[in-house]
Amino acid sequence: MSEALTLTTIENGIAEIRLNRADKMNAITTELIEAMAEAAAAVAADPSVRVVILSGEGRAFCAGLDKGNFSKMVQGGPDSVGGGDIMDRTHGASNLFQHAGMMWRDLPVPVIAALHGVCLGGGLQIALGADIRIAAPGTKLSVMEMKWGLVPDMSGMVTLRHLVRGDVLRRLVYTAEVLEAEAAQQLGLVTEVAEDPLARARALAADIAGRSPSAMRSAKALLNIAEGDATEDEVLLAESRLQKDLIGAPDQIETVMAQLQGRPAKYA
Repeated sequence: MSEALTLTTIENGIAEIRLNRADKMNAITTELIEAMAEAAAAVAADPSVRVVILSGEGRAFCAGLDKGNFSKMVQGGPDSVGGGDIMDRTHGASNLFQHAGMMWRDLPVPVIAALHGVCLGGGLQIALGADIRIAAPGTKLSVMEMKWGLVPDMSGMVTLRHLVRGDVLRRLVYTAEVLEAEAAQQLGLVTEVAEDPLARARALAADIAGRSPSAMRSAKALLNIAEGDATEDEVLLAESRLQKDLIGAPDQIETVMAQLQGRPAKYA
């Protein structure tokens, strides 16, 4: 039996999903995306999960598209790398490869990506689907598609536009320049730089997991609306609708009581 392409553990409300093609620096294949999709769907269906940590096994988070796919493109055209016609919307508004990034944004709970080694091309676009990105010093990141005569097409144009200025984004896309974590943080691609990004992700996840689960899910839903294409009126209405559902509900009552009594909250 071949080794699983993703590894998932769940403990204390924290799900850890790890890309597991260490010998290939977790380079992206159709099979890896499908394995990620299965892992994300399983986590989404588990009500005990309050936060997700996404990481990569071995020397890197993700080196981007497996190089074997570039030869397939040259020989067989756009439908040669698997996943069907890239124009087919197989996952809502996304095709399979776009789903590799959007699945993390679409999860109802916060996702923290712990990055190390390299995070290139499609690997960066996967990480951009997370709510928070924590990178080890010296981690190399790049919007690398132009190196291969391509444009970002794994949901990067949905997520990048909210993180960096338009002129900076154009520079990154046009040049495929490689940034180290510290420079990437200054531009907005990385949230934090930490010596041990997985340990920092676990500490942050524990903080998130200890807070009201219903409020956390509502917060992510609201942030997704606010950062999408919603009008101001729609965002204001979403604020009110989500808040109305929280006020006086069991999680909010327990949160208030715990604060007043100076004790940790205990959620069902």
